[in-house]
Amino acid sequence: MDKVFISQLHVDTIIGVYDFEKESKQSLYFDIEMLSDIKPAAANDDINLALDYAKVSERVIAHSTTKPVELLETLVEQLADIILTEFNTTQVKIRVSKPAAVAQAQTVGVEITRNKASV
Repeated sequence: MDKVFISQLHVDTIIGVYDFEKESKQSLYFDIEMLSDIKPAAANDDINLALDYAKVSERVIAHSTTKPVELLETLVEQLADIILTEFNTTQVKIRVSKPAAVAQAQTVGVEITRNKASV
C-alpha cells in the first residue's frame, strides 16, 4: 500500500475540559497518514481516483470546528471514523498536537492508528 499524508494541518477550534479553554479558540495541528493504492490515479492522471488530501483536509477542518468536544482523544477517534468511512483508505494514523495545553511543553497530543476493519 502507498501512503498519502497531510502534515501540520492547522485548525483553530474550541476544545478542552476546563472552562477557560471553552472561552476562546486554540490551535491544533494534525498529521494524518492514510494507506491507499495510488496506482489507478497515477495511471489515469485522475484526481477522482485519488485519495484527495485537499478534501480530507477540508473534512477534518469542518468537523473539528463545528462539533466541539472536550478531549483530543474523542476528536481523533471521530476523525479516524470519518476518514475510514468517507475516503478510499484502509488505514489512518492521526496525530494531533495542542501547543498551548502545557506551558512548560512545546506541544502535547494524541496519536492513534485505526484500520477499516476496526471501524
